[in-house]
Amino acid sequence: MKAMILAAGRGERMRPLTDHTPKPLLPVAGKPLIEYHLERLKAAGYEEIVINLHHLGEQIRAQLGDGGRFDLSIRYAIESPLLLETGGGIHQALPLLGDGPFLVINGDIWTECDLTPPVLDDDVLAHLILVPNPSHHPDGDFGLNKGMIHSDGRTEHFTFSGIGWYRAALFDDCEPGPFPLAPLLHKAAARHLISGALCTQKWTDVGTPQRLAELSDWLQKRGH
Repeated sequence: MKAMILAAGRGERMRPLTDHTPKPLLPVAGKPLIEYHLERLKAAGYEEIVINLHHLGEQIRAQLGDGGRFDLSIRYAIESPLLLETGGGIHQALPLLGDGPFLVINGDIWTECDLTPPVLDDDVLAHLILVPNPSHHPDGDFGLNKGMIHSDGRTEHFTFSGIGWYRAALFDDCEPGPFPLAPLLHKAAARHLISGALCTQKWTDVGTPQRLAELSDWLQKRGH
């Protein structure tokens, strides 16, 4: 199974740190954030990685190269001149992701959630990992009931972790260009086509300089 890391975003909430450094390369306890992903993906059995690039993307390519030093194969999906948003970025990269299900993980999170590929039922278009709602996102995104994702508000809501496995068929009705992923997921969830699981292990949305510093301190205390 292939995996995609979303690394194209501008990182507005991280400015001024991201004015000259792309968010995935910001150091966390002395290591670029994206390298934690690569190490975890390798440990989980992935060998082929796709990374989308836009803002300062050449720095990411220069840092990671073809993935050889991680014992991985890395290919890049360039978004130019427009940033394609999450949905549009995945849609553009589909030719690089093959015919089977694939993992997509946000480049601006840090997590200990299990990245082992799940077994997707034939009628499921996606499998999402949810996490308990952080203080900065108290209302959550989706409900979870008996292993299926809901968006009707009648079940307890959790936050989408930015980790999901997808079938290309989720994007069958999409056109090239920028578009968000969330509306596609809510539409498919309403048709009972998305499964999910709750992760209670360490997960951080590294979206602000404060959360970046807090994560670095936590990792350093653990001896990373």
